[in-house]
Amino acid sequence: MKIIKTNQSKLPSIDFSNIPFGKYTSDHMFVMDYANGQWGDFRIIPYQGFTLDPQSKALQYCQCIFEGMKATMGADGQPKLLRPELNIERFNLSAERMCMPRVPYDIFINALKAIITMDAGWVPKAEGSALYVRPTMFATESSLAVTPSDTYTFYIYTGPVQPYFTTPIRLVTEQKLIRAVPGGTGEAKTGGNYAGSLMASQLAKKKGFDQIIWLESPEFKKVQEAGMMNLFFVVKNKVLTPKLSGAVLKGTTRTYFIDILIEQGVEVEVRDIFIDEIIEAFQKGELQEAFGSGTAAVVSQLAEIVHGDIIMKLPDERVISSMLYDEINGLRSGRIDDKRNWLMAVN
Repeated sequence: MKIIKTNQSKLPSIDFSNIPFGKYTSDHMFVMDYANGQWGDFRIIPYQGFTLDPQSKALQYCQCIFEGMKATMGADGQPKLLRPELNIERFNLSAERMCMPRVPYDIFINALKAIITMDAGWVPKAEGSALYVRPTMFATESSLAVTPSDTYTFYIYTGPVQPYFTTPIRLVTEQKLIRAVPGGTGEAKTGGNYAGSLMASQLAKKKGFDQIIWLESPEFKKVQEAGMMNLFFVVKNKVLTPKLSGAVLKGTTRTYFIDILIEQGVEVEVRDIFIDEIIEAFQKGELQEAFGSGTAAVVSQLAEIVHGDIIMKLPDERVISSMLYDEINGLRSGRIDDKRNWLMAVN
């Protein structure tokens, strides 16, 4: 692997007590290229832009995918990754769906370790903060033919972040616009899915909401996700979450939560969930809490859900979501023992 270090680090200019999500990037990035059926030219270089052909298939046909991960500082002062195999698996599933090459596990994990080790000084030490890690792949072939690209670039960059969505949020159901349908690309972390979600989110924010709940067309009854987060509902001490249908993102944090809940003896139902049953549970006083899960926020607790004229204000006591949030952050910081062997040391 070729390594070129930056001449001047940006690190001294960063105030780690004020690091808005996505504002800062670390000094370096890992890059490799795909051609002739294999990955090569492995390198770590200073963070910089790419030169991209205007006719590249990433720009013309949105052949691009990405992942979201976090590296956190352990109690031993070493950066750690939480179950990175889940992210690598999901990245490769996204690649498969978008007709892009897989990244072999060994190459992927070694690249992660190399770039995080290189910029280990950027890992925040405060619990709940992290070094956000963004593996990305895009097509580079210049052609207007509507076929998969022959060449690709894969890169990983990082940046420090603080907790995201730290206060309970207000959601409104979307009953006109569609993010994804079974059989589509909703399960893949590809750029077009996120671009297609922006209009509904912006319209909701203009109405005073933080995000939307996607409902599956054409009936707009089946619950999918909240923005780009997986959803959980606690009804009569039972946790409900939508099953993966191809239109729901296979969230890694969702997997953590389900595993922890089952381990602790909490009943979990992974199935189709309909907005009408959530409304009925609320009206009966049986909806105890609701929350979203995702890499950026870990847990986003819901204060209110609005569906048409129905306003569901959720209780202030949020036992399950608070427990899960504390479990993940405590595990990452070393405050809670890693009895499950979920953490992987970077060094």
